[in-house]
Amino acid sequence: MRSRKYHAKLMDDLQDPAEAAAYLDAALEAGDREAFLLAVKHVAEARGGMSRLAKTAALNREHLYRMLSKDGNPEIQSLATVLQALGLRLSIEAA
Repeated sequence: MRSRKYHAKLMDDLQDPAEAAAYLDAALEAGDREAFLLAVKHVAEARGGMSRLAKTAALNREHLYRMLSKDGNPEIQSLATVLQALGLRLSIEAA
C-alpha cells in the first residue's frame, strides 16, 4: 500500500520539468548507471509511458526498452534524443 502511494506521488512530481530534472540529476550524481537509466524510465512513465516516448523521440520502442534496461548502455546522442523528447536536455557545469 505504502509503495503505491510513493509511486503515485513520484509520478505526479515527475510531471513537473524542474522536478524531473532534479530527480535525474540526483540519479546521475549517485554515479550508478542502472539507477540513472531507471530514473529516465520513471520520468518517461510519468510523461505518458514508453510508447509515447518512443513515438516522440522517433525511436523503436523495443530499442528504447533495451537502451534503458539495467544492462543498457545508450550512446550520448541516443540519451540526448530521449531527454529532448521528455522536454529536458543534457548540460555540463563546473564542479
